[in-house]
Amino acid sequence: MVALFDLNTSYEDLLVQKLSNVPTQDKRETSLIYQATAANTAETAQILFTLLNYENQIFADTASRQNLIRRAAERGLSPTPATKAIRKGIFNIDVPIGTRFSQEECNYVVLEKIEKGIFKLECETVGEIGNFETGLLIPIDYMAGLETAQLTDLLIPGENEEDTEAFRSRYFNSFESISFGGNRADYKERVGHIPGVGGARIYRAKYGGGTVGVTIIDSTFSKPSNELVGLVQQLMDPLDAQGDGVGLAPIDHNVTITAVNETIVNIITTITLQSGWFFEDIENAIQEVIDRYFKELAELWASAVTKQEDETGLIIRISQIETRILGINGVIDIANTILNGKAANLELDKEAIPKRGTISG
Repeated sequence: MVALFDLNTSYEDLLVQKLSNVPTQDKRETSLIYQATAANTAETAQILFTLLNYENQIFADTASRQNLIRRAAERGLSPTPATKAIRKGIFNIDVPIGTRFSQEECNYVVLEKIEKGIFKLECETVGEIGNFETGLLIPIDYMAGLETAQLTDLLIPGENEEDTEAFRSRYFNSFESISFGGNRADYKERVGHIPGVGGARIYRAKYGGGTVGVTIIDSTFSKPSNELVGLVQQLMDPLDAQGDGVGLAPIDHNVTITAVNETIVNIITTITLQSGWFFEDIENAIQEVIDRYFKELAELWASAVTKQEDETGLIIRISQIETRILGINGVIDIANTILNGKAANLELDKEAIPKRGTISG
């Protein structure tokens, strides 16, 4: 019986189809035939719903996270696990390795000395939560001689566990771009899975024959720290043994890791405001929409897959900037926008992402 119906058939359509096959004139809702058919149809609908759910779990485009992970495991893929943020701490004294401090919602443990009074700290909580706060650190245990303790730079971003839809996209992309033996896809996969890295662009023979240039962006889609660049270099192809195949890169590949550049973008524009509004009233909102736009572009930079995409620079479009500013409360009109001194779209170098500079309106 089940095979006669489409799995998406509704209860109402099932009932109509079943009643149409009953050779009797009395099919009113109070009739015995109707009542028996209605009860049977409810069970059939439940069976179809269950079968439809099973069908959805079989295919990767509709599978739940749990079953998507099982499906992707057949291709050697698994979700990127959550990682802990590595931060810089500045103290008036050298603090012992393993000392714990608190700051807002998170605790941090001292990992390694950088120089006198400056240390690497690891957030004890996994995920992006450790990336953002800065300021005063409070020692969890009393420490003699400690007068100042500050949490400052983000050295290696913490990451949340890979989102289901991002993992689903990566699974399907694996069929289009097969990683193998040091090809472009292999480099992108290996570098991209290093904690703190948000993406990479690959350049053949960048420094001469046998060399590979890898430009990375961090997982917050910002310029990575020197510490992250050094970590990736050490894992891929240590500088003291370049080309020897000691790291993840194939033997005879001399790999050099560099950070994506930041191009400062200064914006001059003419903004017409509602009566009673002033530029200072919307300045923070303008900065937020510009930062959001620039982050979207940085994410686009990180998502490059092909050689052509790796060789293409980002374009900052005046139309996008004006549209986003025009959506801010208090703004009536905008015109005459200039980017870095020119009234034209700004095309960046292929190894650069935009960073907000001055905005005047």
